[in-house]
Amino acid sequence: MPTAQVASRRVVARSDIGVSPGAMSRPAPDHSTGSRPVAPRSSGIAGGVTQGKRPGRSSYGSEVTSEVNSTRAVPLSVLDLVPVSSGSTPAQAVRNTLDLARHAERLGYTRYWIAEHHGMPGIASSATSILIGQVGAVTETIRVGSGGIMLPNHAPLVVAEQFGTLGALFPGRVDLGIGRAPGTDAATARALRRSSGPLSADDFPAQLAELVAFLGSSFPDDHPLQTVTAVPHSEMPPVWLLGSSGYSAQLAGFLGLPFAFAHHFSSVNTLPALELYRSAFRPSPSRDRPYAMVAAAVVCADTDEAAQWLAGPIRLSMLRLRQGLPGVFPTPEEADAHPWTPAERAAADNATSSHVVGSPDTVRAGLDALIDATDADEIMITTNVHPHADRLRSLEMIARFAGLTGPQESVRTVPVG
Repeated sequence: MPTAQVASRRVVARSDIGVSPGAMSRPAPDHSTGSRPVAPRSSGIAGGVTQGKRPGRSSYGSEVTSEVNSTRAVPLSVLDLVPVSSGSTPAQAVRNTLDLARHAERLGYTRYWIAEHHGMPGIASSATSILIGQVGAVTETIRVGSGGIMLPNHAPLVVAEQFGTLGALFPGRVDLGIGRAPGTDAATARALRRSSGPLSADDFPAQLAELVAFLGSSFPDDHPLQTVTAVPHSEMPPVWLLGSSGYSAQLAGFLGLPFAFAHHFSSVNTLPALELYRSAFRPSPSRDRPYAMVAAAVVCADTDEAAQWLAGPIRLSMLRLRQGLPGVFPTPEEADAHPWTPAERAAADNATSSHVVGSPDTVRAGLDALIDATDADEIMITTNVHPHADRLRSLEMIARFAGLTGPQESVRTVPVG
């Protein structure tokens, strides 16, 4: 089985982690396992993203020579927003996603998830389930799924039908990550929901229970939807809850589901949410302990300077998003030429403070610190850089120092949540 190492921890595809959320609508008895201790936040979580002039390039493949001691298994996975870069097109962004997915599989990453966003010129992942199908079609062993489907935007029956179809196409390989945010602005969210009423996620637990009942064909006999069937019906995918605060963390714990936290844009809430998830966890028939995945923004290059240059567009994109001016993903040259004000620099620094950016040694240290601080069971990496070739190289460098050795032997041997 392929193995990988991140600093003092061993990254492997684990076979002892299985989940089937079929009993989610039937809460387990209240016998919590309690929370696992969360280590204090390390000062070395991120390599740091700073403005820099274009560096000279060294040849790819600089070796990481420091010794590594293995202590705990932590799989590595990939989250893709399908970025549309300056000077490119959405069609090219989708082609890049398929190329990146094949690359991630060859390198030995565990799963490849697509995020759902709407109304953003720089992100082409609005038709999430279609893209998951395309990724599944060009890969063979890597798990594919959503990071995540924003359930308030969809009828639960439609999601069940889409993922039933994906399960029929790629049996044993599909994950269903669910979020409760709209993934867009308020006007677009109203258009998606075909409602002029106030936006609310208050009915999210009911929506989630309905979705799981459709997936598992498990409505009670007296339920008004008992005669409605999601077709095609296939093997029930593992259901994950995604979140950037404590709400989904607590719900995931109560329902005995795996939980994925968006550390890459909500790092201030990471430790409290994970502690809440673990303390709220109630064993279910399919899961007897918590399973927490942490999503981190990571950019790896030959040197710290080169990585900081590549990460410049992330800073500018985050700034524009917070200014209500989303656009296509800029080039490093465009980010460098931006007339940064002190306030803008401070805002960009704050938005990217958790990002792990640097050389292989710097990134390995940053990931190790993140794992130590969060006690994560899995790390999901998101890397948005321009051009695409540097995105491929970043994943390859991480795979090299982590010791990934190629595609998983079987989708049945990797953690499914």
